[in-house]
Amino acid sequence: MIGKLTGRLEYRASDHILIDVRGVGYIVYVSDRVMAGLPGNGEVVSLYTEMLVREDLMQLFGFPSLVEKEWHRLLVSVQGIGAKASMAILGTLGPDQVSRAIALGDWNTVAKAKGVGPKIAQRVVNELKDKAPAVMAMGGNLATAMKDGADLDDDVIDVADKPKSKPAKATNMAQPEALSALTNLGYAPGDAASAVAEALGDTPDLDTSGLIRAALKLLAPKG
Repeated sequence: MIGKLTGRLEYRASDHILIDVRGVGYIVYVSDRVMAGLPGNGEVVSLYTEMLVREDLMQLFGFPSLVEKEWHRLLVSVQGIGAKASMAILGTLGPDQVSRAIALGDWNTVAKAKGVGPKIAQRVVNELKDKAPAVMAMGGNLATAMKDGADLDDDVIDVADKPKSKPAKATNMAQPEALSALTNLGYAPGDAASAVAEALGDTPDLDTSGLIRAALKLLAPKG
């Protein structure tokens, strides 16, 4: 199983790219949003990958973060959502908006993706809503891991001719830290995820303490 590729971007087509990894070319399918964010031809690119294997087909799909890759894995587990529909959803919304839409039960937002109708969008939300908190919380673990990796890179001498890509930007820690705090206070993960998603939708730049306060207000009993 190929989980990640780092190499030189050789060319791009409408829905896929070719990555040269030390002389071996890998065709990787990406969403429109990911395609738009890639560097120019000849530059180094690094993508996490998920492989689709069928009797008549073998394809690699590429994602800039493990959170996005995890959402793809969960989306294709929903009946009626194949790899193409999953890439359309992630390409239209991005992983953060997917997290918020599913946590809030907002199937209308999911249905904005090309080829995804209302019934399928509702099924996505219903089947994945309980899994949203775990994926949203992944951001904190990834941010810590990327920071630790960047610190190590400063002290390591590269003795190989392996191309080096720029480290990914660390994920905002406010969301996973707020989720953790709310669940520690006894709130159900699903309720906490919905409140955090709604609070971030209203004010995207909240820090951790502000996000916790806003989410607590939303979780407070009404009346």
